[in-house]
Amino acid sequence: MVSVVVTGRGGAGKTTMTSNLGTYFAKKGYRTLLIDGDLYLPKLAFHFGIDNPGYNIHTLIKNPDMRVIDAIYHDPRTGVDILPGSSKLYDVIDIDNKRMRDIVREIQTKYQLTIIDSPVGIPFDTISTFRLAQYQLIIVEIERCPVHSVHRMIENEVIKLKRLGEAYDLQVGVILNKVRESSGELKDIVDFLEYSVDVPVVGIIPFDYRVPEATNNGIPVVAYTPNTKASKAIREAGGILGEWALGEKRKGFLGKLYSAFLSLFRGHRVPAGKKL
Repeated sequence: MVSVVVTGRGGAGKTTMTSNLGTYFAKKGYRTLLIDGDLYLPKLAFHFGIDNPGYNIHTLIKNPDMRVIDAIYHDPRTGVDILPGSSKLYDVIDIDNKRMRDIVREIQTKYQLTIIDSPVGIPFDTISTFRLAQYQLIIVEIERCPVHSVHRMIENEVIKLKRLGEAYDLQVGVILNKVRESSGELKDIVDFLEYSVDVPVVGIIPFDYRVPEATNNGIPVVAYTPNTKASKAIREAGGILGEWALGEKRKGFLGKLYSAFLSLFRGHRVPAGKKL
């Protein structure tokens, strides 16, 4: 059993990455559960086309006698199990987020991989689950930040979240999301993260218009259009995460190809995944 909490600022793509990484691992045969930990603005159900789930994490929080398994939804297209949140306003009022830990503890032993989608910023909704997790993925979108202030943004965002994770003995990694081809500063940013901040870059996901298209259709992009550039990069990030957290071995041509790809940004040094 491995648990990962996904953190980052609003709009960086936390929920998108949660749904797609979960799909990647489920399609590889892992029993995978995704939990919507954003209790006040839950969005995970939308990524799988689940409309107004009658039973959800909010009903579990308000009804301690309810079985967690009764609020789990299975997506047959991806193989993922989802514990969604409620989109109804009255469900999010007067909730005890500390019960989140009891819910995760009860259900996570039934899965090989559990990924918890946290709220924006400091993840107060999911902080109680950090003691149950082993890994933290910080999703970063560098494109919305002016080049001259990227380092300041990383210091303000990544370092705080990294220290929070480390306070709970989590191993911390970063995924750079929505990276555009014009990002000439990418190598410098990766170097800064890995050498100055001392956090490994698990994946570099390019901007891809098919991602919001897939989301609007309620299907994660790795299942919706598996050959698009974002899907390929997410699978590579999943491979790194699998090696890091699940003890998988990257072999053969694809592993060499990914090392060659990353070397374009790292001056032909050892890729980030080898550091995990």
